[in-house]
Amino acid sequence: MRSGFVALAGRPNAGKSTLINALVNEKIAIVSPKPQTTRSEIRGIVNTEDAQIIFTDTPGIFKARHRLETRMNKEAATVIQGVDLIYLVTDGTKPFGAGDEYVLTMVKNAHLPVFLIFNKIDLMPKEEVLKNLTSWQDRFAFDEFFPLSALNQKNYDDLLSTTISYLPEGEAMYPREVISDSPENFRIAEIIREKILYCTEEEVPHACAVVIESKEFTKKGCDINAMILVEKPGQKAIVIGKQGSMLKKIGIAARRDIEQFLGCHVRLTLFVRVEEDWRDIDSRISQYGYGHVDE
Repeated sequence: MRSGFVALAGRPNAGKSTLINALVNEKIAIVSPKPQTTRSEIRGIVNTEDAQIIFTDTPGIFKARHRLETRMNKEAATVIQGVDLIYLVTDGTKPFGAGDEYVLTMVKNAHLPVFLIFNKIDLMPKEEVLKNLTSWQDRFAFDEFFPLSALNQKNYDDLLSTTISYLPEGEAMYPREVISDSPENFRIAEIIREKILYCTEEEVPHACAVVIESKEFTKKGCDINAMILVEKPGQKAIVIGKQGSMLKKIGIAARRDIEQFLGCHVRLTLFVRVEEDWRDIDSRISQYGYGHVDE
């Protein structure tokens, strides 16, 4: 049997979370069209007859403006150093840039097998796929490369079988029924944050954190109280909306996904609180479950 860890690395919005959800065949990582959607390492486990693959979705790597982002970048770098194989996930529709060079250098320095996952080919003509793919291959001798569409692709047999061939021999590290080791409250908080990302605009989504204050299972389902944290009073007003309309919209969308996750009826109550500059305060970042690696 073979078992090992595979890190998904890349720039924000390359499609890492979409890919890990597709590989695991369940939504374990939130997705949105906005950068910084993934803030912490998220693991997804795939079992086959002769292997166990532990995929790790890392925060997108980019120039940091806040302490939170510095810790996210460091967490991604640390995760990359502790795996058996790296998937460098790229947005194939975008030409190679300075941000890509930074991520590629980080991956090179890990001195591990690297697969180029050339994503979003469904949005490109074939000649552009070949041109952009070649520009990546000219910069580094990738061990394997896979052009694909994480959003639309259904079959990953070739990618999985090739991945397994690169993993060391060893026993399974998780029971076969486990698909993610993320705590339940963290996944619920992330579902709520995903809806904030979709429903609000501008700076508000990036200034938000979500904390589960209480969760109680009853005969009728599950009662959850969650606190949405923002940095400014104006952001609080936006998240609440006119007569509570935005908060209601977020709550309805989140409750639907949480019920699917927990498999029961959910009564979700959301609150909003201002926590000034929390993204630059280490203790707050850790308390809210983001940027697990400290400097």
